[in-house]
Amino acid sequence: MEQLEKVSTFQEFVQIFSQFGNEMVEFAHLTGDRQNDLKDEKKKARMAASRAVLEKCTMMLLTASKTCLRHPDCESARINKDGVFHQMRLALEQVIEIVTDSRANGETELASISIYSGIKVFKVRIEGLRENLYFMSKENLSTMLEVILEHTEDFTDSAYTSHEHREHILELSKQAKMELEQLLSVWMQAQNQKTKDLMEDLELAILKMCQCMNELKRELHSAATSLAADLLKYHTDHMVLKALKITGVEGNLEAIAEYTCKLAEQKEQLVEMCRLLRHVSGTEPLEITCIHAEDTFQVTGPQIISAAETLALHPSSKIAKENLEVFCEAWESQLSDMSTLLREINDKNVLPKQNKHNTNLKALKPVKLDTEEQAKIAKLGLELHLLTCEVDSETEKWEDQENRLVQHVQGMSSMAYSMYLFTRGEGLLKTTQDLFHQAELHDDGKRLLLLESEKLVPMCQQLQITARTSAQGKSATFTKVDACIQRTRNVMTLLCQLLPLCCRLLRKVSCFF
Repeated sequence: MEQLEKVSTFQEFVQIFSQFGNEMVEFAHLTGDRQNDLKDEKKKARMAASRAVLEKCTMMLLTASKTCLRHPDCESARINKDGVFHQMRLALEQVIEIVTDSRANGETELASISIYSGIKVFKVRIEGLRENLYFMSKENLSTMLEVILEHTEDFTDSAYTSHEHREHILELSKQAKMELEQLLSVWMQAQNQKTKDLMEDLELAILKMCQCMNELKRELHSAATSLAADLLKYHTDHMVLKALKITGVEGNLEAIAEYTCKLAEQKEQLVEMCRLLRHVSGTEPLEITCIHAEDTFQVTGPQIISAAETLALHPSSKIAKENLEVFCEAWESQLSDMSTLLREINDKNVLPKQNKHNTNLKALKPVKLDTEEQAKIAKLGLELHLLTCEVDSETEKWEDQENRLVQHVQGMSSMAYSMYLFTRGEGLLKTTQDLFHQAELHDDGKRLLLLESEKLVPMCQQLQITARTSAQGKSATFTKVDACIQRTRNVMTLLCQLLPLCCRLLRKVSCFF
């Protein structure tokens, strides 16, 4: 690389680049083998990111260097080439840090920059109060929540967050502070007088605090992923890149300046998207992928601009045109990678999509519940609310978040949570038919959990039968809604008992082997 950076003739460049290309192929094989050998998922993700940079930069290095040699007095061509060398050096340094097991810059700070990680640790600390009332101070808990809520400002301060999401995030942040105040109050009382009533109050306060954090996490997830989906859809036509290529060939410097401003704006949007997705990505490897994507947009945007300026200054240059094409392809490739990344993040947390097979069913007439019926449904909803919190807390204790049991239980918890939102007139379930269809979806989780508990079989079957039973009129519809929520509550209660048992068995098996 050092030799390539100093070459002054095409002949010398071709000779050295040939050797460099062969070494890069061998290097790619070596790093690929090492990546497969790594046990640490974070290091694997960092190695994958470094290898991706080196692979893409090799082609960029070829065209950027050739453009610079063809137009040696062009400042934008030199800036373009220097940017590629800088990128490759950073990627190589990261590979060295991984293979020599030296501490990487920023790796230890990863947990502190992610709201997901902060909430996870915060909930573990809170739930630890069940076992030990004295293992930490109230100041520590308050500080942890403050840090989490400070990070939510990345969302509320963002110009790209919708007004609705911003309001909900602010509302949940305020609620989190109130829930913590209540928790701290009961906790302090329990330390002085450990009565049964106080311990029950503490348990309720813990559940409510954890549920509030889960709701905050869901709201942030929705804000980040909806923004990402909108941006990726909006920029899928690559109109700015196409315009830069056309105006570059025309040598239109004024138009180039106009479109580079638009690309710079697009870059800021995509960088912001990566920052928000990082907070809700769900795993540290995905966080690393988000950080890599953010860095890629930050670097590639200016490189496209310098390549476009070079072409506009030398509109008849074939190599300058080819160079711009290569950098535009890198941008398009990163956008495509973001679509894949968004799907992976959504797979961690998304609510099951509504099946269309119910659309041809006769729509149920809207019915108004009386006060007593509303109160009963609201009470059931709150119980379901607290149970989803408990199930979510149990699944987060599993070290292997890719475990199929964990993933399907998380899916069932999301379905139950959407039923709770229905009892409040919120969420994706708008009609009783939506609720009944959601109840039917619990069958998917049942099949994978059969081996874990025979009790779950009749429970899920009862729920299926209830959801599919015809109901006409106000009384029958209310009874069916009531039964669906009660039976979902029974399933969730069993899961709360089942998950700790499965987790303990898994640990015993791991220790044995």
